[in-house]
Amino acid sequence: MPTGVAISDPRGQLFDAAERVLLRAGPDALTSRAVTTEAGVAKGVLHRHFADFDDFLAELVLDRIARIGPQAAELRASAGTGTVAGHLAGALTDLFGPVAVAIVALITFRDGLRARLRRAGPGIPLLSEATAMIASYLAAERDLGRIAAGADVGTLAPALIGAGHLLFADRNGVPPGPADVRKVVTTVIAGVLPTADS
Repeated sequence: MPTGVAISDPRGQLFDAAERVLLRAGPDALTSRAVTTEAGVAKGVLHRHFADFDDFLAELVLDRIARIGPQAAELRASAGTGTVAGHLAGALTDLFGPVAVAIVALITFRDGLRARLRRAGPGIPLLSEATAMIASYLAAERDLGRIAAGADVGTLAPALIGAGHLLFADRNGVPPGPADVRKVVTTVIAGVLPTADS
């Protein structure tokens, strides 16, 4: 991009470029030069908006985590409608799209990034927020009597997130189909459904 040309949303442009690099080539290919080249901007643009590359990556992850908030509200609002298994399968499919799976790989791949993100809270970022979303939904369904009153949502939620992540984690494979996701969900929650949940 020529010098002096204003960029309307440099952070968003750089974040989107980083996602494209991450999806195409994986976390080891994600460098400041790769991001700025993909975004079509000078390398200085990244350093004008972020302290360093790890700061950029941390902000990228936090920006993507923020997107879970509306999804969590929508999932919780769905409690009492449809089926528990259907809602959970849909939530896992939405959560573990290609970008989220690539970001989890990025967090795992970069020690400095992981350390920086841990200052914001415990656990693996993105997966921790996703677990909280599922736990909140399960608690709402438990309050409505659609899952057993004694259901341990604090255990069920990470079990669902872990199983979901493993199901979707193969970057080079074919994503699981709806039946595969639903089978995992129904297996994990089978013991807490008071009646058949189809």
